[in-house]
Amino acid sequence: MAKRYLPAILSLSGSLLLWAAWPTSPLTFLIFIAFIPLFRLADIVENRARFFGSAFLLLFCWNVATTWWVGNTTVPASGVAANLLNTLFMLVPVMGYRRTRKWVSPTLAYFTFIVYWMTFEYIHLQWELSWPWLSLGNAFAMHPNWVQWYEYTGVSGGTLWILATNLAIYHVWFQYKFYRKPVLKQIWKPVLILAVPFGISAYINMGLHVPTEGTGAEVVVVQPNIDPYDKFADENESLEVNKMLQLTQKAITNRTSFIVWPETALFVHGAWENKLTYEDYTQKIRLLLQQYPKATLVSGAVTLKRYNQNDEIPSSARRNSDGDMVYDVFNAGVQIDTSNVVGVYHKSKLVPGVELIPYVHYLSFMNSLALDFGGISGSYGRSPGVELMENKATHIKVFPTICYESVYSEFVAEHVREGANILFIMTNDGWWGNTEGHRQHLQYARLRAIETRRWVARSANTGISAIINKNGEIVDSLPYWEEGVLKATVTPNSYLTFYVKYGDLLSKAAVLFCILLILYSFFLRLTRKRITNTL
Repeated sequence: MAKRYLPAILSLSGSLLLWAAWPTSPLTFLIFIAFIPLFRLADIVENRARFFGSAFLLLFCWNVATTWWVGNTTVPASGVAANLLNTLFMLVPVMGYRRTRKWVSPTLAYFTFIVYWMTFEYIHLQWELSWPWLSLGNAFAMHPNWVQWYEYTGVSGGTLWILATNLAIYHVWFQYKFYRKPVLKQIWKPVLILAVPFGISAYINMGLHVPTEGTGAEVVVVQPNIDPYDKFADENESLEVNKMLQLTQKAITNRTSFIVWPETALFVHGAWENKLTYEDYTQKIRLLLQQYPKATLVSGAVTLKRYNQNDEIPSSARRNSDGDMVYDVFNAGVQIDTSNVVGVYHKSKLVPGVELIPYVHYLSFMNSLALDFGGISGSYGRSPGVELMENKATHIKVFPTICYESVYSEFVAEHVREGANILFIMTNDGWWGNTEGHRQHLQYARLRAIETRRWVARSANTGISAIINKNGEIVDSLPYWEEGVLKATVTPNSYLTFYVKYGDLLSKAAVLFCILLILYSFFLRLTRKRITNTL
């Protein structure tokens, strides 16, 4: 009886461990044993279909338990679809490992699992069905003191650490259980794998590695606390902008370099980019900034761009009801100062199903299926805007990441390499209510600070807004669902970490090894066929 139900028990145990280890749970250490039930399933379940079902149960329950809030919208089925798809994607490296372990040694099989999983995570960051929320290295977001070495490896280093530790512990148990090899003679391997990263992080935390920094800059972060389901109503727009101006006036001083407003704070129904400088709200903001000429406002916005007949028309473009105008809608960031120029940044990492219908250039008829959360529905544009924003008075450059973009390690690092001294995150993640979604999102921002050694100013519409230092520590924050304003002195930095300079080398190495493994498997299959035909 126990053997019959063992696969189900292992599946549920694995999903429970993964869920319990994930932010914002305090049981992070469980991540170091959370994959052991999956490895055991691969050893005891011989039937391929039954193993697929057991692994699916484990991964699906983990996805649902950790990111169920994705469906906490006007269309709950979207959450089911997202969790189901992500589970199926995760099964690709798992099934690849099961197949490979049949023709290689156990040690090489363990190596292939790491390679396959890291390859999956890297690809999952690149394509239009991207959902990097459950990249394993994100598990340490609440413990930046454990992973100060992310400035060399990025989040993929955490993925490698987790998988290597799980495999080493499982191997020791397996050798003892079936071969009676003494645990004490083998335990040093998982202990070493577990301890060395802690030691490296402790070394960095001791202050033996301090990047050179510039002088401080005063930043004002506004949290207006506007219900995301009400903010797009026509009658509310003017009240909302006035509210943010009033909150800004409470904290701004002659020393202020930047004011940060949240995602889609301005022009919620769209404003033409070639006319932004003449918009009423732009003029109101400039009136305030004329009293504080050193300050620059960076805000989320919805902008529109019209295309002429001679322009290259992207697949995201749409037509008006008369069909005589082709244009794009952007989830954008705008920079407003006392000059007559408004800088515009276009969000390029768009949320699948909400801001982007994946591969719509092949399936244009599906463009109308993007979920409508009260603003402008349909796929947003992704043509390039400005890369960075710069305060002309202080020459400080910032990268204004918009919401979901802040989860992408290498994407953020690329912009830091372009010269960003500070990171801004503008978000409106209150769509999912008071769930783990916005709390996890905040914690992930701490990892971007470590990877780039940049201070982070995070403006969230409904919270949690925060100031995070270059070591990933939250210096100050505002509670969820409360309006308020933060004022802090942050330190611009021009130092480039190893990760910023060279990118995600670990993941790229995993992709290379994965290609070699696939080629090797084809080689073995061909040679076996030749031997069989000869016999």
